[in-house]
Amino acid sequence: MTALDAGAEVIPLGYGGHAGARGHGAGGPASRRIVVGYGFWIFLLSDFVMFSCFFAAYAVLAGATAGGPTARQIFHPGDVAIETACLLLSSFVCGLATLAVARESQLWTQIALLVSGLFGLAFVALEAREFADLVLDGNGPTRSAFLSAFFTLVGCHGLHVSLGLLWLGTTMAQFFAKGFRRNMRRRFLCFSLFWHALDIIWVAIFSLVYLVGTVL
Repeated sequence: MTALDAGAEVIPLGYGGHAGARGHGAGGPASRRIVVGYGFWIFLLSDFVMFSCFFAAYAVLAGATAGGPTARQIFHPGDVAIETACLLLSSFVCGLATLAVARESQLWTQIALLVSGLFGLAFVALEAREFADLVLDGNGPTRSAFLSAFFTLVGCHGLHVSLGLLWLGTTMAQFFAKGFRRNMRRRFLCFSLFWHALDIIWVAIFSLVYLVGTVL
């Protein structure tokens, strides 16, 4: 029995809604999972464009300290390395959750997502502490253009992670209540793409803001 015979959801590709796609290759219907994943990647491109603008602004304003502290004076790469480890481990465990979802294991899916969420929560807590320490030392976002660009770039990423944690908690509840339906798998696919994309952005932040700013 083929996927079509089993009632799998498909979306026809090609001109005029025909099942066969004209051009190179055999063509044919694409599964809804592929279409959803591809569409969500296109959505994520808007985030990448936004962060690219923030990166460009930070690169231009990094030296505009207005007589205030420089990156080397206020940033501590060792502490940020712990944040980075937490976020990367969260992404790795999210990958394990993907394997558990593929096996339809409710127990291991919930465990993996919980551990992934705890690592993500640790990342947010460490970043919030860093922001609080900077503000208490008089190095808030209004101190200089450099710090305004820093808080905007890093804070926007932290906001994305916080919203991702809410999404993760909702996903856990839905898996528990609804099981591993096709629509739930597609929702989890979108979440995992979002979560891994945040890792890519953070690696760029860690490299440009913390390593370049304090080492070079």
